Formats: sequence, C-alpha cells, structure tokens
Amino acid sequence: MSSGTNKRELAKMQADGDGPAIILIQPQMGENIGACARAMLNCGLTDLRLVSPRDGWPNEKAVSASAGATLVLDRVRVFDSTEAAIADLHKVFSTAARVRDLVKPVVTPREAANEMRGHWSAGRKIGLMFGPERTGLVNDDITLSDTLISVPLNPGFSSLNLGQAVLLIAYEWWMTGVEVEDRYLHTGQSEPATKAELQNLFDHLEGELEQSGFYTHPDKRPSMIRNVRNTLQRCGMTEQEVRTFHGIIAALTGRKKQRKVVEP
Repeated sequence: MSSGTNKRELAKMQADGDGPAIILIQPQMGENIGACARAMLNCGLTDLRLVSPRDGWPNEKAVSASAGATLVLDRVRVFDSTEAAIADLHKVFSTAARVRDLVKPVVTPREAANEMRGHWSAGRKIGLMFGPERTGLVNDDITLSDTLISVPLNPGFSSLNLGQAVLLIAYEWWMTGVEVEDRYLHTGQSEPATKAELQNLFDHLEGELEQSGFYTHPDKRPSMIRNVRNTLQRCGMTEQEVRTFHGIIAALTGRKKQRKVVEP
C-alpha cells in the first residue's frame, strides 16, 4: 500500500505529529532517547512518549544526541505506565526479539508499515512500542499490543540499539507515504541532452573518424557506427557533457593536424 505525499502534506505531518506514536518503555539512557528523536524526525514522526525513563525527563544528554531534533524533544510526554501511554491509541505494534509463549501475529517491519498506513489512512491512531535497552519488552507490555514486529537480521548477530530499531521501522513507515524514484540520473545544473544534440555529436565524431581513416573496412562501417552511438546513448549525457565531447574531439583533431604540419 502506498500513497503519494506532497511537500505541503509533509510539512503538516511534521507540524501536527501525524503518523505512529513512538513509545519507549523505561528507556535507560538519555543518549538513546535523543537518537530515537533524531530517527523519528528523519522520517517525519514527532509524537514521542516515554514511560518511566530511568534518568528522568528532561535530559540534557538526549538533547545533545538528537542532532537538533528539538521539534520531537519539545513535545515529549512522560507517563507512569504503559497503559496510560497507549490509552488514546487504536492499534499498537511492539518490537520483541522473542515471542515468549504468547500467541500474537508477527510481521516484518515492511509489512507492519503497510498495515499501519492502512490504519492511519482510516483515521485510527497507532503506536510503536519499544522496550528497555537491555531487556526489551516484558510479557505484560507485549500483551497490550496488537501485533509483534520481528526484524529478520543475521541470526548470528541480530542486536540493534534503540535508535537503530526506531529508525529501521520508522523508515519503512516513511516509504509507504512518499513517492520516490528507485533510480534517477542527477544532472546538476545541466539538462539532459536532446536527441538533436546527440545527433549533432554523432555527426561531428563520425565525420572526424572518417577523415582520420578510422573506418578501414567499409563493410564494417555501419556496425561500428551503431556500436559507438549505442555506447554514447548509454551514458545518458547532459547538454554540458555533449559540449565537452565536442571540445575533446576538436582538441584531438586539432593537435593531430598540427603534428602533420611540423613533421618533415
């Protein structure tokens, strides 16, 4: 499931805190809270809720670790219990390394993002719950969630810190709401060359090659021209690159003519 999001909608998302609430249960270090805030704002999320943070709140170490994500930290809400932190939510997803004998649907981060987008689009409030750094969520907290998220990582080493876990799932959420080209050519200040500009380059190059005697076998000339043209086509040249190639050809042919003049 995917829906396009324009710049105005993204700005509103950041201002209103749309999207999943991030709930950190008994986070132990301010630095990790700050890293989570940074990851959240990277992905347009601003609703951060803390349940009984070990070192209290506010926390200066969180501010320094957030890399400027004050929009998130300024809105932090602190709760005494998990039940209070999720009271206004309709659906809650939780992360856990092990299911711990509970019957729960388990999804990947990508599937979780798709399901969350569906709930959010239907007007439901959703949350993502993360446990303490050392122990993760306990069964009593997991029981309060609807769905478990399991991250399929290297079985021999699947450890994530809190900021990484938040970023990984928040990124999948973000990607369900934006339309991004999987691949594109960055051309800087220059526009892609037109077919006419490319044809002009072909004519220039082929004319100079003809003059230099490059085409030694007339029967192979058509295929050689096609191969050279196809090579240049694959480059995806810009207007500036075409002009540069014209200059290269002119410089090379100019030096060649000059050498002929001075040779005895």
